[in-house]
Amino acid sequence: MKLTQLPDNPYLLLTPGPLSTSKSVKAAMLRDWCTWDNEYNDLVQDIRKKLVRLSGNNHDDYTAVLMQGSGSFSVESVVGSAVPADGKLVVLTNGAYGNRLAQMAQVLKVNTVVIDFGEVDEAQPHKLRELLEQDADVTHVAVVHCETTTGMLNPIAEVGKVAKEYGKVFIVDAMSSFGGVAMDVADLQIDFLISSANKCIQGVPGFGFILAKTEELKKCKGQARSLSLDLYDQWETMEKHNGKWRYTSPTHVVRAFYQALLELEEEGGVEKRQVRYRENQRTLVEGMEALGFRTLLRRELQSPIITSFYFPDSPQFTFAAFYERLKQEGYVIYPGKISVADTFRIGNIGEVYPHDMKHLVQAIERNMFW
Repeated sequence: MKLTQLPDNPYLLLTPGPLSTSKSVKAAMLRDWCTWDNEYNDLVQDIRKKLVRLSGNNHDDYTAVLMQGSGSFSVESVVGSAVPADGKLVVLTNGAYGNRLAQMAQVLKVNTVVIDFGEVDEAQPHKLRELLEQDADVTHVAVVHCETTTGMLNPIAEVGKVAKEYGKVFIVDAMSSFGGVAMDVADLQIDFLISSANKCIQGVPGFGFILAKTEELKKCKGQARSLSLDLYDQWETMEKHNGKWRYTSPTHVVRAFYQALLELEEEGGVEKRQVRYRENQRTLVEGMEALGFRTLLRRELQSPIITSFYFPDSPQFTFAAFYERLKQEGYVIYPGKISVADTFRIGNIGEVYPHDMKHLVQAIERNMFW
């Protein structure tokens, strides 16, 4: 099948992932691969190197580990492998994904303290400082960078600074931000950063990845609470066997991700992609506000990844009807995920451009049935 013969999607996925991908990323999955083949494993090694280069300037101190499953599998692999049996984890949360991280730790029997900031306020570093002043047993601090429950972008630089003042290992769930928000992992003093193939790098679902400070990763040996999600063993196998995964890897997804990395480079890197995402978000919000919609978050808290909007103030509005009308127009949006207000969400990432946002707003205007 030629690239030009690939069918068009019936709609754009305006979600935080899975998201709309390019035809060439889809086409990359049309070939089968052997997990033992050197050509495939060389590809894995190249992906690992490219990810480390994306992490910032201090490449020598970091390594990349790929892990089968959704992004949550990779988060759980870090939580279950990095915190020792006698360790203690603090989780700063302001949404469903921070809560999930805390739940993982609790299920794994990790000694865990949660600082909950609600759903519409950012994580506050001074609250972490207050806790660390009182609790010397804490060893690890974790926070979600972009909390896609709302679209919140948490201040990881300030959180990391406090964590390191007190000598703590710093874990960042950058699932929905890495590759779309410029960052330097070393400058941010991050020890473990977690993301996924089907987010801002614009691949498809099937694996996540961890960018880890190598010296911290080596401390994880023998600490894992899971066989399949043993972060150290996965890394050691990839290191010793030229990119070989311990268990069956999602070969088609890996090849698609490699293509997505090439397209990120062609676009001009993370900085250029961030410009596009921010322009998507600006175009969307300005158009929605012109139609009378209100955003949930203040602009200074808003990420360029996904935007939450309040429901219209009308008894005739239902999200289900709104969703179906937009789907017929060629756009799939997301329901809200907070308890304090009725909201829906629209993603700004993926193979999506400002003109798509303009067309979406026009479609919404045509379908304001309330």
